[in-house]
Amino acid sequence: MVRAIKWVDEVIEGAPYITTIETLDKYNCDFCVHGDDITLDASGQDTYRYVKEAKRYKECSRTAGVSTTDLVGRMLLLTKQHHSCGEREYEIDKEQSGSISKDSSTHSPWTGISQFLPTTHKIIQFAEGKEPKPGDKIIYVAGAFDLFHVGHLNFLEKARAEGDYLIVGLHTDPVVNRYKGCNYPIMNLHERVLSVLSCKYVNEVVIGAPYSVTADLMDHFRIGLVCHGNTPIMPDVDGSDPYSEPKRRRIFKSLLSGSDLTTQKVVERIINHRLDFETRNKKKEKKELAAYEALMKQKEN
Repeated sequence: MVRAIKWVDEVIEGAPYITTIETLDKYNCDFCVHGDDITLDASGQDTYRYVKEAKRYKECSRTAGVSTTDLVGRMLLLTKQHHSCGEREYEIDKEQSGSISKDSSTHSPWTGISQFLPTTHKIIQFAEGKEPKPGDKIIYVAGAFDLFHVGHLNFLEKARAEGDYLIVGLHTDPVVNRYKGCNYPIMNLHERVLSVLSCKYVNEVVIGAPYSVTADLMDHFRIGLVCHGNTPIMPDVDGSDPYSEPKRRRIFKSLLSGSDLTTQKVVERIINHRLDFETRNKKKEKKELAAYEALMKQKEN
């Protein structure tokens, strides 16, 4: 997954949890970068203390409103309305997962829950910005791409190999909920857009694409091939096949991703390990709060 992120050049597997100068030198790295949240080792010390002392550390802001803790909480919700920050959603989440509260003063300032606020600037940072060249074979795929995982990645890699330019159509939250049900999608449309745009195999994203692949859509984007994975295809609201037009034009192709991982299986993993996650999150927040309070006292002095 990390290798497929468009900004990643190389991946070191099995890297040490505590980053040292020796690690940077071994892989010819000038400095280490981390988000503006703190990471602690088993003894409660900053895992980046050595590179900070050596002035070989840089920091960047986390994306507000997106965190693993938040996503785990959403998977444990009983309501599909977890995108909106209403009173009912917070109460359900507090009762079900025990890890999220409206009172942010009792939770870590680094991994507490906040609302994701998408902007055009943020989307532009993720977008490739390149148009297809004349003669390029343009591939189109569509779906939810919720909790972007290696199954999605393998499918997009195979779809991209079918042509020169890959466009991904992302369905709106209500459309995804219609064909997925339960509390899907876990991630809202704008979060899913950034997840897909970060993949190096993707050239462009259609935000809120129609469920049925229409003639107008294919003509507008000059689609040469429409692909779909090995997941079931649910009919449109009128009972029609959403891929009837590309099939009629004989430009539809089913692709096997080679992976059996699905969003549902990811959610099932989280639910099956629910108590483990709750215990982990409580311990993590307790450590982070202690470190944050110590940092504030240090600044005051």
